[in-house]
Amino acid sequence: MTTTWPYPFWIAHRGAGKLAPENTLAAFRLGAQHGWRMFECDAKLSADGVLFLLHDNTLERTTSGHGVAGKRPWSELAQLDAGRWHSRAYAGETIPTLENLARWCLANHYFLDIEIKPTPGEEERTGQAVADLASRLWQNAATRPLLTSFRPESLLGAMKTAPELPRGLLLDTLWDGWADRARQLQCAAVVCNHALWDPALVAQVKAMDMRCLSYTVNDEWAAERLIALGTDGIVSDRVDLFAPG
Repeated sequence: MTTTWPYPFWIAHRGAGKLAPENTLAAFRLGAQHGWRMFECDAKLSADGVLFLLHDNTLERTTSGHGVAGKRPWSELAQLDAGRWHSRAYAGETIPTLENLARWCLANHYFLDIEIKPTPGEEERTGQAVADLASRLWQNAATRPLLTSFRPESLLGAMKTAPELPRGLLLDTLWDGWADRARQLQCAAVVCNHALWDPALVAQVKAMDMRCLSYTVNDEWAAERLIALGTDGIVSDRVDLFAPG
């Protein structure tokens, strides 16, 4: 690899996996208590342009709200309960803004993998917004966040806005043209469903001068396989099982 890779091997999925309500500050704090130093989160835009953490397109699964999250103003999203669905211990936990999480990571010298998770139709704009915020907040940091997405349009928006920020293309399948798209987007990494990796794919991605990352790895046998293949990073829910060095 011609470029340095500053990130830890282990990345905590949505903060602390399933041990706490995903994408809440409580989850990231819990992941940190287990010794993890890099975290993955999902970021999307509110109707009035605030970046906040949520995985789904709709609010029902992980909050007390209803409907498409990106069609709600931040003033409404900020009032929702994002913890009670998980357990009573987390009732009242709120949806954080991306800036909330960024400032916590910066204050504690943690690393961040921001998955750009746009509302349909907002792909490029969401990528632009995430890159703009990350570029400003991490301006003086030694290590910038990794920006990832399944949506090439979002990565394109990020590249146009802050080309200096590292990008990663997320893949659930090896769709036609993925390698060319990753090159066009000048990606630093390809982040695959862990089952996709085999020796040939690892060799192909490394020959492209990109890193090989995997999601979501929750079993020891799967982690051991990926380590043996020589991959560069693992996203996992199991902050209680794996002990990152």
